[in-house]
Formats: sequence, C-alpha cells, structure tokens
Amino acid sequence: MTESTETPAAAAPEKTPTENGTTETPPEETPEKATEEKEKVETPPPKEMRAVVLTGFGGLKTVKILKKPEPSVGEGEVLIRVKACGLNFQDLIVRQGAIDSPPKTPFILGFECAGEIEQVGEGVTNFKVGDQVVAMPEYKAWAELVSVPAQYVYALPEGMTALDAVAVTTNYVVAYLLLFEMANLTPGKSLLVHSAGGGVGQAVAQLAKTVENVTVFGVCSKSKHEALKANNNNIDHLLERGSDYTSEVRKVTPDGVDIVLDCLCGEECNRGYSLLKPMGRYILYGSSNIVTGETKSFFSAARAWWQVDKVSPIKLFDENKSLAGLNLRHLLFQNGRADYVRRAVDRVFTLWGEGKVKPLVDSTWALEDVGEAMQKMHDRKNIGKLVLDPSLEPKPKPATPAKGKAGKEKKPSKESSEEKKDKEAKEEEKKPAENESKEEKKEKESS
Repeated sequence: MTESTETPAAAAPEKTPTENGTTETPPEETPEKATEEKEKVETPPPKEMRAVVLTGFGGLKTVKILKKPEPSVGEGEVLIRVKACGLNFQDLIVRQGAIDSPPKTPFILGFECAGEIEQVGEGVTNFKVGDQVVAMPEYKAWAELVSVPAQYVYALPEGMTALDAVAVTTNYVVAYLLLFEMANLTPGKSLLVHSAGGGVGQAVAQLAKTVENVTVFGVCSKSKHEALKANNNNIDHLLERGSDYTSEVRKVTPDGVDIVLDCLCGEECNRGYSLLKPMGRYILYGSSNIVTGETKSFFSAARAWWQVDKVSPIKLFDENKSLAGLNLRHLLFQNGRADYVRRAVDRVFTLWGEGKVKPLVDSTWALEDVGEAMQKMHDRKNIGKLVLDPSLEPKPKPATPAKGKAGKEKKPSKESSEEKKDKEAKEEEKKPAENESKEEKKEKESS
C-alpha cells in the first residue's frame, strides 16, 4: 500500500465584506503590476540646474534665477557644461521684448557661452567629450548646462580660457565681419565707431589697427575717456557722446571718413551718413537707441525710426556712397550662413593666437547678479565685456533693518517691571550719597 502525497492548494484570496452584505474578492496582484509599482518607487527625480530665466518681458524684476530640468542632448547636438557666459546689448533688447519674433516666456536667456562638452549627440563627428568649446546658440546660453546644435559650436584654440572665449567670440566676429567682409578696410582709410568703450567698439579698434595707417575715431561717454587712454587705447581720436562730434571729425579730416560703424540708430544715422567721403560706407549693426528706459518704449522705437532720413538708391548713386547692415543673429539662424560665420570665427581665433587681439573684460558676475550687470550695460558704464560665471558666489546683499507689522523699524523693547524696579532702587541708593557729599562741601566752605 503506497502513500499518496497531495500538494496543498494555494490559499484562496480572502474575501472582504461590503456594505450591502455581499463579499468582494480583491484584485489579484500580477507580476507586471508589481514591476510597474517598483519602477515608480525607484525612478529618481529629474536632475536640475540653475538658469537665468526671463519670466515676462519688461524690467529687471522679470529676470529670475530658477531651477530648471537639465537638458538632454539631441541628434546633431552637444551638451556643454557652462563655465562662462557673455552679456551683449542684444540681451537687454530681448528682455524688453523689443526684438523680432521672441519666444514665449518663460525661457532661458543668453546667446553666448563657453565650457566643456559632457555629451555628444548622434551624428556629431567633429567634437568629443572633454572638448573645450564656445557656442552661440539661439537663447538658453545662460545656464549651468546647455544643449547646442554642433553647427553653432566652435573648438577653442590651445591656451584660450572660457572667459577669453566669451570675451572674444561674438564681439570680435561682429567686428571682423564689419571691417573686412563689409567695409573692405585697407591701408590708409579712416573710420568712426560708436560705443567705442563697449565690447564690439574695442574689438573694432583692435582689429582696425592690424591694418597699416588706419585712423580710428571713437565716440563714447566722456567718463570713459581716461580709462580708455590708460588701457593701451587703439583709438586715435576720442569724441564725446552727445556733443557735435561731426565738427570735431572735420577739424581733423575735412573730407570726412571712409567708414562709419553705427550701433545706435536714430539721428546718428543721418550724422554718420553726412560724414562719409565719396566711396564711403555706412554700416548699421545695432539699434541700442531704442532702449531708453528699463522697459520697452514704443515712443523710443518710433522716434528712432522717424529720425532716420529715407535715402533713395538714386542719392547713393549720385553721391558714390553705400549703406549696409549686419545682424549676426539673423545671419546664423535665419539666413543659414553658419559656415560663413565659422570661417570668421577661425580667422579671429588665429589673430588671437598670434597675439594681435586681446579682449578687454570689464567685470565678471555671478548668475544671481545678472540684474546688476544688465543695469551697468544699460547705463553704458562698462568698458569692455561683461561676463557671467556660474561658479561665482553672488555678492552679499546689504542688511536691511528689521521692520514691524506696520512696516516701521522696530524700536528697542520696553523694560520689564522687575528691571524698572531695580533701576529705581539703584537711583534711590545714589541720592543719600549725593546729599552727604553736598553737606560736607558746605561745611568746608563755612569753615
């Protein structure tokens, strides 16, 4: 007789009573469901980074330092760990919403940054992880990490730091295109440049002096003249902004100048055109006169447009003069001339390597102090480039006195009743001693 062994049946799921008296069997847990719940528990939160975000068009209060998700690298892109960011006047125009086709807010600001490549996207063959680069993306540059299409990224030459890179790239590429691609600068010519103390103005002066016998007139605020003269100035004649500088130019060269480089627009267009010699060329590369206050002004924009004389092609034909314009952002992102700009970047980096150009950095700021840096540029107080450094600690904020509920400064707290009694007791103890000393004094006087 053999013994039969029975496998114990799996325990049936326990039924739970419901309100109406019936019983309900709980749903059976499947392996797939258990895996999904486990993944939910184990999925880490997305990594975040600091970024300079424009929350709305307007004044400095709309610029915030916020935590944003770290970007992922896409096809044809590289991910850059940012070490330095360049501040340009175009960023102020963007903040006010005075630029054409701005993105919807909120978005990350910035058109220029430099750092180290952390990831390389599919299809990128000319860069690798660890490369030191500078980039000119369309926005999103002012953050700890940025993903940029490789066509707008440039490898740094040996010895160039990230700070040097953001001080050189945009400013000197603009200056190079103005002088050598558009104005055809050759030995013996003369030129006038506005905002001569700014980043592009200094780049124009340095690059112009790589050509023999070129005379440079620079227009800027009077307060900058001494600093420019003391800092290896390449400007032959400094002129005061707001003065009758056209008369001052004609005292030196009665016929005028060969090239006028204008980043202001407005009435300066008419003055610049009037200074041109026959075969001269006026080039507009900015419109900073539309930025008059902290926020966008339709009146300033309209006035700048209205003040410009409308020059017909027949007039240019009769006077043998040329008008031109340069917008680097449009050249890169709208006209599709990334290869053309890359050749200019290569040439500028070669000149830097030869020691023929040296960028002038005005100051370096933490991301949290970007508002103060923007204000300095708005007030035209910078001499050279303004740079943002994500690794810097922000400036300590000035301490403000504590305020009460009504907004007034808090007064010292009142004495407690015990403290008041002790104080009165001490005063009473002093009085007998004072009286005794007075009586002794009288006795001495009578004797």
